[in-house]
Amino acid sequence: MSTSNENGPVIEFRKVAYRFAGGQELLNGLNLQVRRGETLVLLGRSGSGKTTTLKLINDLVAPSEGEVLVEGRATTQWDPIRLRRGIGYVIQDAGLFPHFTVERNVALVPTIEEWPSDRIRKRVSELLQLVGLDAGLANRYPRELSGGQRQRVGVARGLAADPPILLMDEPFGALDPITRAELQREFLALQHRLQKTVVFVTHDLREALLLGTRIALLEAGRLVVALSSDEFKKSSDPLVQKYLDAFGAGGNGKRP
Repeated sequence: MSTSNENGPVIEFRKVAYRFAGGQELLNGLNLQVRRGETLVLLGRSGSGKTTTLKLINDLVAPSEGEVLVEGRATTQWDPIRLRRGIGYVIQDAGLFPHFTVERNVALVPTIEEWPSDRIRKRVSELLQLVGLDAGLANRYPRELSGGQRQRVGVARGLAADPPILLMDEPFGALDPITRAELQREFLALQHRLQKTVVFVTHDLREALLLGTRIALLEAGRLVVALSSDEFKKSSDPLVQKYLDAFGAGGNGKRP
């Protein structure tokens, strides 16, 4: 993926709307920028437009109005295959191919990209270590792994071709609280090392405040605010206050 847009936003939404064919509107008038190297969290309730916003970035859906730019080019101007191969995608419960081993799942995009086999093996080994998995798991199948292990494999697969952009759709939402906290800490450590541009979907304010450089709050398909974690906790916006109260932050500036 070209990075000729070094000084501009990596991703930009310009007056974006998205509607189903029947007219039901999921997004309206979205203006939002994602900066290079930041973790932008899309926060909101179910149906607020978070996942649709994510899918617009890698052209899984196309805007009904406005445009989405990636590295300064509208998604409609990209070859969708090239666009998607330059963007890692991690979803809830990993979305692994059940008939592929861990190694084949992680190696999927490098294999499609026709990397040499020795380079692929080396990359898989590096990534398993990076996400905290034992190399001995490489030949296992997803059904033989715990939920936390599968999610780690999903993160490794998303990073396999070293994409500059990583999209994460509630990646830890299906995990038990202890495993979820462990993976959140590991994600923070990984992001500190790798400095990817990440768009992360969650409905959990605690997760948003912990992981996000900025938080974009969506409600009924509209952007309410896009603020840093500290700014979010101090915001006087009524909907922000509802989130802070619901999660026990109470707008007092303390991280929940």
